[in-house]
Formats: sequence, structure tokens, C-alpha cells
Amino acid sequence: MNNQTVWESEAARPDDRRPAPVCTRWLVLSALAAATASPSVRADTFARVYYSPGTDQLVVTMAYRGTNPDHSFSLKWGECKQLDGGGRSIAAEVLDSQWQDVEQSDFTKTTRFSLAGIPCRPAKVTLRSAPRFLYTVPIPAAPAQRPGSRVIPHDQ
Repeated sequence: MNNQTVWESEAARPDDRRPAPVCTRWLVLSALAAATASPSVRADTFARVYYSPGTDQLVVTMAYRGTNPDHSFSLKWGECKQLDGGGRSIAAEVLDSQWQDVEQSDFTKTTRFSLAGIPCRPAKVTLRSAPRFLYTVPIPAAPAQRPGSRVIPHDQ
């Protein structure tokens, strides 16, 4: 026998240049796309969200990246919807005043949103921030609508 290596099969030859399986190519391309994503792509996320009954507010702590801690957040309310089986829901988009800020450092900021003018109550409030972060919190009826509560006129 000569000095050449004898391979068990044609498929085992190291110089075989068959293309990689489709799933392997997809994984490699996905990894490359993630690694080369633009630094301006932002993701504001929810660190904590709760309803404060004493102040009738949503308390929202956002975690975000940027060059400064001076971002401000606001809500863009959607329409009140009736749920199958009873109840209501309303969605609100959380807007970042500096959504194009370059991601350099990590920050958190807590913002309080009054619910005094929201007629869709009681309801499930779903907060949404880009790119697809959702947080749902139940809010009760407005303080004047709650059983046992009474409204005191301003002139007394």
C-alpha cells in the first residue's frame, strides 16, 4: 500500500467542499447581524412598574442606555377596549424624549404618571416600549368610583 490515507467513504474526505447545512448558515448570518447592529438601536425596558393607590398614579422605572441621565418619559394612550367576558383594557406607549441618544452608559429613571384623567377604569393597562417590551398592570376604579368613597366639594 502507498503512503496515501485511505478514507472509509467519499463523504469523509477532508477536501470535500460541500456547502454547510442551511441551519448552520442561518445561525452564522444571525450572529453576524447581531454583532454589526447599529449602536443607535435602542431598547428601553421596564425595571419596575406598579400602581400607587395613595396617589392614583402609575409608577414606572425605566432602564435605558444613553449619554446622559436626563431622559424624560411620557405616555401615548390608546383606546379603551372591552374584553370578552367583561373588564376593560387600555394600552399606552412609553415614549423616550431622547430615543436617538447613543448607547454609552446604563441609567434608570422613575416617572410617575397620574391616572386622574383616564376614564377607562377599572382596567388592565399594558405599557409598551420599543422594540417589543410589554408590562401589564391592573388599575382599579377611580377613587371617586370606588365603593365607600365620597367626593368632598371644593367649597367645604
